[in-house]
Amino acid sequence: MNAIINRKARFEDLGLMDYKECWDYQTRLFEQTLRTKQANRDRAPSGQKPTPNHVLFVAHPHVYTLGKSGDRSNLLIPEDDLRSIDASFFHINRGGDITYHGPGQVVGYPILDLENFFTDIHRYMRGLEEAVILTLRNFGIRGGRITGMTGVWIDAGTNRERKICALGVKASRWVTMHGFAFNVNTNLAYFDNIVPCGIRDKAVTSMAKEMGANPDISAVTSLLKENIARVFGIEWI
Repeated sequence: MNAIINRKARFEDLGLMDYKECWDYQTRLFEQTLRTKQANRDRAPSGQKPTPNHVLFVAHPHVYTLGKSGDRSNLLIPEDDLRSIDASFFHINRGGDITYHGPGQVVGYPILDLENFFTDIHRYMRGLEEAVILTLRNFGIRGGRITGMTGVWIDAGTNRERKICALGVKASRWVTMHGFAFNVNTNLAYFDNIVPCGIRDKAVTSMAKEMGANPDISAVTSLLKENIARVFGIEWI
């Protein structure tokens, strides 16, 4: 464990940002944290520095991303045709299969040193899900989990299960990157071009579809930010 426990985190709402630009940015933060951890191993406890924590919220222009173990055949549209729908495609280093990001989503990228919190990646994933579930509850939507599957679901445990939030993370030396994609006012038609998360028999939904109206995305992000802090015991700086 870290000699210095730091549960403070810097929060940034990046607005609409190109996927590759944001990927590069979170990678820089991730690598900076890893370098701090490595340097601490060579220092006496009295000389160690706290590792930083970051939480990024962002929305991306239309993009499909495929996790490192994902199946490329789950992209159902030829890559050459992506330009016609103003979309791009990236094969990336997170877990999970294929997913979509676009306007109307809240995409969250926590770059946390879990040694500041707890060293349990499954607990971390369930914590991200819990923050989304709590946020949905604020809007009168009941979210839940499906055993053996990541993400947040509506009508979990029924034959009408549909995913409202997808998760896919990377962790190294207990430092995390990538995160979740929460459908708020998302254009769900873009999911027709993929097998979402590689799951063929489950639908995808959004807050707007469940509510029959578009919620205020700024209100959603504000509540989600505070629910992340509540679940993980984060103090924002």
